[in-house]
Amino acid sequence: MQEKLIQQARLAMEKAYAPYSEFQVGAALLGADGNIYTGCNVENAAYSPTLCAERVAVGKAVSSGCREFVALAVCGGKNGEIRNFCTPCGVCRQVLSEFCSGDFPVYLTNGREMKTRTLAQLLPEHFSL
Repeated sequence: MQEKLIQQARLAMEKAYAPYSEFQVGAALLGADGNIYTGCNVENAAYSPTLCAERVAVGKAVSSGCREFVALAVCGGKNGEIRNFCTPCGVCRQVLSEFCSGDFPVYLTNGREMKTRTLAQLLPEHFSL
């Protein structure tokens, strides 16, 4: 499943709208319902309204009725070329923590190899009410 999610994240990355940074990101979120929800970054000239790929995928899933997740894959790179591992930003990590436990796996690739991090590794001491 890890490779399938990475593949779906790569495909989503190709759809990114990134005219300012030219850094395209794709995400593929596996829901507990068995569906894969993809997202890509959508930039905006005003910068702060920019949407990250991971939050687009979470939004798609939640708006489709899915609120339980199994795993996430993320990849990204300048001009669509994956060279380094691309982890979710802090805001995306916090959004994921709203729905996922600390042992939630996040799959990453640098284009040559894959690695897994847990949400707790990426976001220790997350904010919670």
